Amino acid sequence: LQNYIDLFSDSRFPMAIGRTFIFTAIALTIEMILGIGIALFLNRRFFGKNFVKTAFLIPMVATPVAIGMVWKLMYDPNYILKSMGMPTVNFLGDSNIALYSLIVVDIWEWTPQVMLIVLAGITSISTEPFESAMVDGATPWQVTWHITLPLLRPTIFTAFLLRLIDVLKTFDIMYSMTQGGPGYATETMNILSYRQAFEFMQFGSASSMLIVFFVVVMVIAAITVKIKSKMEVDY
Repeated sequence: LQNYIDLFSDSRFPMAIGRTFIFTAIALTIEMILGIGIALFLNRRFFGKNFVKTAFLIPMVATPVAIGMVWKLMYDPNYILKSMGMPTVNFLGDSNIALYSLIVVDIWEWTPQVMLIVLAGITSISTEPFESAMVDGATPWQVTWHITLPLLRPTIFTAFLLRLIDVLKTFDIMYSMTQGGPGYATETMNILSYRQAFEFMQFGSASSMLIVFFVVVMVIAAITVKIKSKMEVDY
């Protein structure tokens, strides 16, 4: 009990929770929008479609730590911007933008996962509703908005739930790029609990953090599943 009392009296803990939810909310929202949009785009027929699809999947199959190191090099203010004669920006050294810089990396790496799940859902939909809509004179936008997206709701929620859990427990990219810095600017729940356990050897405090975090994740996942079930019944 004392561990939990000390936990909530430490200002780093609520701040880490806040950063975790900021990171999750922004990254997940953009990944879902981009993933669905790219999947709808790739559902069309065009020259080089297979090549484009493969190119989109490359970030997802790469090792997160390797991606983190590559992006850390790209974020080096002396690496790209200075060579182009542009004003330098310390993406990972500025506490005001460091967390958002990590969000960009997560979006780049994991948007293809959403795209892949949604694209699989699109290919499993029967062609009959689309053919009927085209016969009735529906425009491509009307077909997408009133037929494709409603039929994809179970698939979209599945992708949302999987990405929600993954984003909440993001660790590899963050630790390989900033280790929670500068200062505590990118210190999320995962980074804080890791540092408490393996840097400061406060295993009781780290365990308490992980238990609280586990409960939070389970509650969010349960709410998401409940909403998904309700929408399926309504539909």
